Amino acid sequence: MKISRIAQVGAVAAIAALALAGCASNETPTGDNADAATSDLSGEIAGGGASSQEVAVQAWTAGFQTANPDVTITYDPSGSGAGRESFQAGAFPFAGSDRAFKVEEIEAGGFEACAEGSGIVELPTYISPIAVIFNIEGVDSLNLDAATIAGLFAGTITNWNDPAIAALNEGVTLPDLAVTPVHRADDSGTTENFTDYLFQAAGDVWTSEPDGVWPLSTGEAAQGTSGVVSAVAGGNGTVGYADASRAAEEGLSTVAVKVGDEFVEYSPEAAAAIVDASPFEEGRTEGDLAIELDRTSEEAGVYPIVLVSYMIACQEYADAAVAPIVKGYLEYVASAEGQEAAAAAAGNAPISDSLREKVNAAIETIVAE
Repeated sequence: MKISRIAQVGAVAAIAALALAGCASNETPTGDNADAATSDLSGEIAGGGASSQEVAVQAWTAGFQTANPDVTITYDPSGSGAGRESFQAGAFPFAGSDRAFKVEEIEAGGFEACAEGSGIVELPTYISPIAVIFNIEGVDSLNLDAATIAGLFAGTITNWNDPAIAALNEGVTLPDLAVTPVHRADDSGTTENFTDYLFQAAGDVWTSEPDGVWPLSTGEAAQGTSGVVSAVAGGNGTVGYADASRAAEEGLSTVAVKVGDEFVEYSPEAAAAIVDASPFEEGRTEGDLAIELDRTSEEAGVYPIVLVSYMIACQEYADAAVAPIVKGYLEYVASAEGQEAAAAAAGNAPISDSLREKVNAAIETIVAE
């Protein structure tokens, strides 16, 4: 039975720093953090994965290193698929991913950084809308429903003056211009979340099951979030999908998505609303907080194309020295201070207090003695 989230109040050699810009600088504690120099945490750990979290991770890292000046944390935003693979291989003691591990992936084991028999924790600490972005000369905004969005990316709608688009945008002059859909070239949690929306909400048009690898040969492929954003911004008639914070940074036009009888613009609040209305996945162990998003909700004010990105770690580490740093870092990530810092930097939605309670309980299962 599904339980509403509202009702549920390789080797560790990766410890070597990756020296990524913006993520590795330690800051001198000042003001209220002046006593943070007494922190007994020290060392270097390197994580990586979801590029969607990159700006938030920078904010979390800066805040945590301010409070723990002898700690250095680096993060390689190489994509969710690469992050999960590196975590499994033991190359990272923690990873960011825009999807949780599947149950069968966990059961297969092979998490080299974890102690033998250890489980993993998966923490939904980054919530952000995925924007449908476009670049059409002379058109600043569009209203689209799920079937029309699916048609644009499936290749069944090939021109911007298609009657299906015109019917949803009365008064907008649509050009006789070919549609150029842009998708991720890499294995991406953003792609998996976007295709999950298309499959759930427009299954008659989009028949491919959700996957982090783009399932079609049509359209233009671009590497990472930055690549998609650049390709859309650099074209005319382009349409793509990207973490909304990156779309806002570039000033790209975005789609208002039909939910029930209204068209909803993306926002952190609307993204948080769909998460609050969705259940946890069944069959998960303690500490594994995978959420099953309800993309077909018609509740007022929800935005259904949302990304829930996870921080993933071991419950017990093969190298016990790693655990206190990872645990402390994740505690900061989940804290109200950490969530507010990320939201200010990245525009994501802070997790709710009820979700924070569950996340903190999961973090407590990490052995760090």
